[in-house]
Amino acid sequence: MKKHLILPILAAGLTLTSCEDFLKENPTGSLTTSSSVSSPEIARAFADGAYSAITTWNNGGGGWGGNNASLLEYMTGKADGNSQTEAFKFYNLEYTANAFYIDNWWSGMYSGIARANLAIQKLNEFTTLPAATKANMLAEVKTLRALYYFQLVRMYGDVPKLTSLVTELGQVTTPRSPVKEIYDEIIIPDLLEAEKSTLPWRETGGQISMGAVKAILADVYLTYAGFPVKAGTPAYAESAKRSKELLDNGTYTLFPEYTDMINPANRNQKEFILQVQHEKDIRNNGMTPVTLPTLRGIAQYSDEYGGLIPRKEFVESYEKGDKRVEEKQFYYTFYKGHPTDYPLGDPRRDRLDLGGYYIYKYFDKQAIDNDAKANINFTIYRLADVMLMYAEASNRAEGKPNAQAMKALNDIRARANLAPVTTTNVDQFEQAVWAERYFELAYEDKMWFDMLRTRKVRNDITKQWDDFVGHKTVYGKTFTANQLLFPIPLREINNNRNLVQNPGF
Repeated sequence: MKKHLILPILAAGLTLTSCEDFLKENPTGSLTTSSSVSSPEIARAFADGAYSAITTWNNGGGGWGGNNASLLEYMTGKADGNSQTEAFKFYNLEYTANAFYIDNWWSGMYSGIARANLAIQKLNEFTTLPAATKANMLAEVKTLRALYYFQLVRMYGDVPKLTSLVTELGQVTTPRSPVKEIYDEIIIPDLLEAEKSTLPWRETGGQISMGAVKAILADVYLTYAGFPVKAGTPAYAESAKRSKELLDNGTYTLFPEYTDMINPANRNQKEFILQVQHEKDIRNNGMTPVTLPTLRGIAQYSDEYGGLIPRKEFVESYEKGDKRVEEKQFYYTFYKGHPTDYPLGDPRRDRLDLGGYYIYKYFDKQAIDNDAKANINFTIYRLADVMLMYAEASNRAEGKPNAQAMKALNDIRARANLAPVTTTNVDQFEQAVWAERYFELAYEDKMWFDMLRTRKVRNDITKQWDDFVGHKTVYGKTFTANQLLFPIPLREINNNRNLVQNPGF
């Protein structure tokens, strides 16, 4: 019987750098929880095992063109996808506890938690590592565990709390713990401990850095301040403190051009704080073909999925003159027809009008034109996100926007060729920040969580802020309280008699 909460005994990818090092470990054929290990390479391998589930953020899943990242976009009512992706179930609010995306996220996050728990136990057994090295490895792993739990509580609410290896069957039937308890006993303590480490501010190899720790903490406290915990001003202040530290440090800088973000040479550089790593000949980025127009013949890919498509109403709700909606900035409406689909002399080889808007944020030109191997990363946190976190959190903490908050918001707007926001009214400034988050971070899996923590939704037609419960989407569907949480996957309910399903499912 399959149970996603049973923790794996082995950490994936545990390998040794040489036979000589391997022989020093007196191998038994595999690494288990009872293995006695001491080399730095094995310690590093346990830590690296905790990264494996970060690929859940943009793993393919489900039907043709399905991707885990698409789930959170379908839910906003501001995205579509081909019928095989089952996007319609989500934007029509007809999804059930059997939905494959919902199951993928749950199992992926608990797999990551399992590997993090294993790494924490084994790293704490090492006696030969330098103290700082060990502390930094534990900081990486605990940050990842916090990130996995953060994703879980935002998606499912109360969840089973597992902070050690599962060693007996009874632990598999762990009941759900309250959201606030998960924050107070796992997410925040793990991140606060990681914050004490000497991790570098940037890791160009994609590992957890101090910048990532601060960004996640800022996001955690900003969410903790809002719904459902509603911790208020103290949490806003803690969020602002972490985002300010990151901004003041100066390690991260905005890209001058939006298209810099889809240049493979810029992975883990400048604006990027934490990304899912991709390498064209090992694991290329599946979001590139997912976001292509369906079978229009513009790419080397044999599959052009049309799995995630922006809604016209959303794209056209940007401010007039916003650079982000200019052709081939955040969106595109035409491209050249690919030679394999259009014969020599066909004018569509030079320009093929696509009949609508498509997402340009995952457009890898080399892959699309030549080899079908996207070499760009998937971003979890970037500087613009943190700048807007600071603007929002400090505004609420202080009761008005300070000069740095104003600058953070207006630097984002300046890159978009927009006039600065000048209001000092706390509510008006907050709504300006919320809107900027929508437009700047569109289709980066941020908007749905912003809707949940603020309980507000920007209406693309009226351009006003609706209450979440009662908001009517462009699909003619109305959000209810049932949409505030995803259902617990049915297989988990069936396997764990102590799990109680979320309302409405």
